[in-house]
Amino acid sequence: MKLGLEGKVALVTGGTRGIGRAVAETLAAEGCDVLAVSRAADDHAAELGELAGQTGRRIEAHAADLSTAKGVDSAVAAVRDRFGRLDVLVNNAGNARRGDFLTMTDQDWTDGFALKFFGYVRLTRAAWPLLKASGGNVVNIIGVSARTPQASYAIAASVNAGLYAFTKSVAEAGTPDGIRVNAVNPGVVETDRLRGVLRNMDLPDDEARAHLLEDAGAPRFGMPANIADVVAFLASPRAEYVHGALIDVDGGRTRGL
Repeated sequence: MKLGLEGKVALVTGGTRGIGRAVAETLAAEGCDVLAVSRAADDHAAELGELAGQTGRRIEAHAADLSTAKGVDSAVAAVRDRFGRLDVLVNNAGNARRGDFLTMTDQDWTDGFALKFFGYVRLTRAAWPLLKASGGNVVNIIGVSARTPQASYAIAASVNAGLYAFTKSVAEAGTPDGIRVNAVNPGVVETDRLRGVLRNMDLPDDEARAHLLEDAGAPRFGMPANIADVVAFLASPRAEYVHGALIDVDGGRTRGL
């Protein structure tokens, strides 16, 4: 199926690894030019250059700390100056400390909200004029932990719950401006972050994986490409009547509302 993304420009945060990298690759394969933004983007510029050669699209790196207003402004300036437009904003960058709720500090909570929650808010607001000009759209990568919270993941669950409401609110704001806003909620996905969690469980790898799968209630871990395919659909004209949606891609983990 052709998604109709040829010639569009996408900005993908956290776009050099894991889900973000898969999103950048998939959008490029569908015909988008892509600016991949992350703190360590410069370290991945050569890899992105190789990917650009494979897809025939422009795929460029931009290093920015999106937990700061300065970093957000630099990302929007980069996509405007290098590509002249923006059609798709994929908010994906974010990380939060896991651990015992009673031992997590105020700074842990501040850091968790700074990058993902406030990063999404600031970047969406800063990119809004470009998206309005192109009739573009926003896809927020959030996470099912907002609906399946755990004590050891309290920061991320709280951030994600806030982003559920943010997505719905901004979707309403986007209607008169012709900007669609949707979200994808990944379950447990095979990324470097997941592999780090597995190592920290102090169990043999197969036992750690079995434990996490049982806890998730899913038949297997997701792959980054599973998330990227849904993002590409939501970003495309094929999803022109999908607006304000929160789509779970979690192998069946989420069973409630």
